[in-house]
Amino acid sequence: MHIPDGFLDIPTAVVTYAIFLLYGYYVIKKIRNSQFTEYVPFVSVLAAGIFAVQMLNWPLPGGTSLHFVGGGLAGIMLGPWLGFMAMFLVLLVQALVFHDGGITTLGANVINMAIVPVLIGYSIYWICISKFKVTNSKKSIGAFLGAWLGITIAGAIAGLQIGYSHSFPYGVSITLPIMAGWHAILGIIEGVITSFVILYLVHKAPHLILTGGRVTK
Repeated sequence: MHIPDGFLDIPTAVVTYAIFLLYGYYVIKKIRNSQFTEYVPFVSVLAAGIFAVQMLNWPLPGGTSLHFVGGGLAGIMLGPWLGFMAMFLVLLVQALVFHDGGITTLGANVINMAIVPVLIGYSIYWICISKFKVTNSKKSIGAFLGAWLGITIAGAIAGLQIGYSHSFPYGVSITLPIMAGWHAILGIIEGVITSFVILYLVHKAPHLILTGGRVTK
């Protein structure tokens, strides 16, 4: 899903950077006004794990690439703010050190992998465990749906970004179905993995699931 340099025209790059910076500023304010600093080491460990998982990727002709994202898992475990920070650390290191994703397209990549799937994963999981009787099946379903829908919508947004960019050779009619379709398929696997991880943590280490500042048990 990483968008390399040269795939986005200047207007698209500027708009996505503006969204990323405004959202990042808001997140920093939220974190400063919270008690989440004790979870900073955990953020680093989770970011390292997601970084490793994202190394497995496949090129998508007519799109960018296909790989696991982990944004839903980050959102469920850390909540929307620390989840964003964990994913942002991954994307920043990938762009600056490994050239996986461009510098000019960092704003778009942050939206697609650190904002959209994190918020969706967090929101769907929390709805499932707060609006209904809390059971392991509800947690499992919430984790699966959050991760699957998060990566699918993120893939669709990436398809729109490159499809509407004048710098990319293919239009939306090609990029959108390719990016959304393949990520929807991979999202099934990511959803299953996320569901198993969350259920394991619920039984073995429930204190590690910090959903918006609320520890789920």
